[in-house]
Amino acid sequence: MSALAPTLQAFFTDRLLTQRQASPRTVTAYRDTLRLLLGFSQQRTATRPSRLDIADLDAELVVAFLTHLEHDRRNGVRTRNARLAAIHSLFRFAALRHPEHAESIARVLAIPAKRHDRALLCFLTPTETNALLAAPDRSTWLGRRDHALLVLAVQTGLRVSELTTLTIADLHLGDSPHVNCLGKGRKHRATPLTSQTVAVLRAWLRERSGTAAQPAFPTRQGRPLSVDAIQWRLAKHVTAAKSSCRSLSGKHVSPHVLRHTCAMNLLHAGVDIATIALWLGHSDIRATQTYLHADLALKERALSRTTPPNTAPGRYRPSDPLLAFLEQL
Repeated sequence: MSALAPTLQAFFTDRLLTQRQASPRTVTAYRDTLRLLLGFSQQRTATRPSRLDIADLDAELVVAFLTHLEHDRRNGVRTRNARLAAIHSLFRFAALRHPEHAESIARVLAIPAKRHDRALLCFLTPTETNALLAAPDRSTWLGRRDHALLVLAVQTGLRVSELTTLTIADLHLGDSPHVNCLGKGRKHRATPLTSQTVAVLRAWLRERSGTAAQPAFPTRQGRPLSVDAIQWRLAKHVTAAKSSCRSLSGKHVSPHVLRHTCAMNLLHAGVDIATIALWLGHSDIRATQTYLHADLALKERALSRTTPPNTAPGRYRPSDPLLAFLEQL
């Protein structure tokens, strides 16, 4: 067995699981990336993954793999960069264990992330939010569950992965009502709840009953909702809401759009950006500043407070006939 196999195994068991205590989602993402890389390398070199050496995964092969992701697998730039980050993490670990491969590892670590255009964030207006919240059929058990889930998501801005792991014990509806969650980076945070959200959740929990350790929003079989299930239910309610709110037809509404909606509601209410970062569980305030770029109303208010330049509208007219001829070409 080559040096690569024990290094890769130690990367998962020692670095990710023991030292960093990475979340299951991180471990899964890194695992999938390296499985794809080893499979691609086997096709290129006709060498079994267990017999590959670190030097076999050189910069040329990694660049070819990234190109394969974009062109053959139709991955976007964000996915390509996420795969590269996983590869970089493995090679930084390998550099400490195998200095004899320092030159080859350095070339891989020098591969840059690809730049890409950043679209403005999508979020729902108050009218669109109300239409979405009214979409679930609250005469059914599933509709009442979905309505409570959507109300909580829009008001708190919880990530979809955080919503799936909520238990009844995480919902505190007494004095100082709030919801507890374990967020990204294993950070615990508490998010306050409005009186309207508390009323909806109280009604739902009375019907849902159950013990404190059971999921707050279960399936009919009592299991936690999966991420895919929430995405599917949300898409269904968005489709229903389009009949009463035409502007939803031009938006792709994912669970993360509900998180963006919460952030924009806070921003429009005058909440400072640092507080919004704490509310959403952002580790870097720069991630929260993207909401400032998406807020056209904020920019329009800033424009209204400025003094326009003292200039008159007009059209350029050349003073010379030859210039006029050239202008008309």
